[in-house]
Parts: sequence; structure tokens; C-alpha cells
Amino acid sequence: MRSKATKERGPRRKFDPLLVFGILFLVAIVLFAIFGPLVRSWMLRTPGQPLDSVYDPVGMPFLSAGGKYVLGTDDIGRDLMARLAAGARISLFVGFLVQIISLSVGVTVGVLGEFAPRWVAVPLMRLTDGMFAFPDILLAILIIGVIGPGLVPVIVALSITAWPSVARLVKTYVASLKDREYVIASKATGASTFYLVTRHVLPQLWNILLAVSMIEVAGTILAESSLSFLGIGVQAPTPSWGGMINAARGNLNSYPMLLFWPCIILSLTIFALNFVGDGLRAALDPKGQ
Repeated sequence: MRSKATKERGPRRKFDPLLVFGILFLVAIVLFAIFGPLVRSWMLRTPGQPLDSVYDPVGMPFLSAGGKYVLGTDDIGRDLMARLAAGARISLFVGFLVQIISLSVGVTVGVLGEFAPRWVAVPLMRLTDGMFAFPDILLAILIIGVIGPGLVPVIVALSITAWPSVARLVKTYVASLKDREYVIASKATGASTFYLVTRHVLPQLWNILLAVSMIEVAGTILAESSLSFLGIGVQAPTPSWGGMINAARGNLNSYPMLLFWPCIILSLTIFALNFVGDGLRAALDPKGQ
């Protein structure tokens, strides 16, 4: 009876511990990014003192972990936990904003590559193909070299390098979807191209785009950290995980924990986003049902 009922309900999905870990860690890191700097500033202030910025020196340099400095202080006395939380704000903000921009541009270009007139579609797709000729990180460095370092140039550079992969993915899926029976039938009834795209094509793409976006966000966060590590990304005193890793290299032998914490939180964030992306892709894949 139990096996028959199971067959009627369809196959049960396997429990994915990596997906669960990824979701829980991302929830934790988002909460840490939102409330961490405020909580640490409140804990570190003296009675009656205004809530100061977490970027200001608040203690003696190189204090060990413990007490009100949970992870200790850096080389100029700034609370390490507060800076990690503020760095999480930067990384998550850049990662998700760049992904929103790349999705907007990539979906538009991918759809136009299939539905637009040839004189529009062909140049757009040739431009997309040409973007793949440049390594993403080198192109981002070139763009920042022209614009100048800072948070906004990083977002602009990473957005420019991120949309071509989305456009290529969308074009591939749109090419297979536009010849489906329900799309052809809707077109035969006089439906406009806009109606076909918004009602029949794009709704079929959101599942795969959601899964791929999580992995792309991980790559964007890693790229932002790399640019900050090189000194051409987010500029001091604004905290960035990559900048903190670069600053900690000079005291690696004497104070290795200054390097350990930003490295481990960056690595876990990248892993969690990839776990969520892979888990969503497996869960949302119709062939896996």
C-alpha cells in the first residue's frame, strides 16, 4: 500500500544537505551583514557615547579574540568582527546588484537575438560573442583602469563582464522554446511578439535563471574581492573582504588570524552560493521530476 501510494504521488526528492547548508549559511550571512555592524558598534561604545562608525579605530591594535572584541582587532585597532560584517554588506550588495543588471541586459539581448529583425539581432549577438574573447577579470581591470577605482566602477566593470553569459544562455533556451507547439499555436492566433515572449517564453526561463544566478553571484563576489585585493576595487577605509585579506598579508606570520577570518568567510559564502545554485538547478529541473 505504501509503495503504491508513493508511486501515485510521484518520486520523492532526495534530501540535499549541501542545499540546506547553503540556504542556512546565506540567511545567516545576510543577517550578519544587516545587523552585525550596528550590534558591534553598540557593544563597543562607552555609556552615553553616540553610535560611532564601525570603520573608526575602537581599540588597541592586534588585540586577541575575546571579551567585547569577539575576533580581536586589526593593525590599527578596528574591530575585526564589525569589519567582516561591513565587508559582507559590500560583497552581497555588489554581487546581487551586478546580477540584477546582468539579468536585465542579458535577457533583453538574448530575446532580441531570436525575435528581433536580423539587422538588430546579428550585431547584438556578434557583440556578445566578442565579449567572450576577453577574460572577465582582465576586462574588469581594464575598465576600472579607465574609470578609476571605487565601488561604483567595480559595479560597472563587473556588470559589463557578466551580461554576455546570460545573453548566450537565454538565446539558447529561447531558440528551443519558440518552436514549441503552444508558442506556434499562440502566434497563429495573432498574438504579438511581446505577448509570446512575456507569456510563453520568459516564464519557462525563470527556474534555470534563478539557479544560474546564484552561481553567478558567487563569481561576482569572488571577482569583487579579487579587485579589492589588488587595490583597484573598493577603497579604504570602506571594508572589503579582499582588501582585508590584502592588508593582513603583511602580518601573516605574527597574526595569522587576521588573514584566516576574511578568507574563511569569503570561501564559505562562495561555497554556499554554489551549493544553493546546484541544488536549485537539480530541484527545478523538470527532467529530474
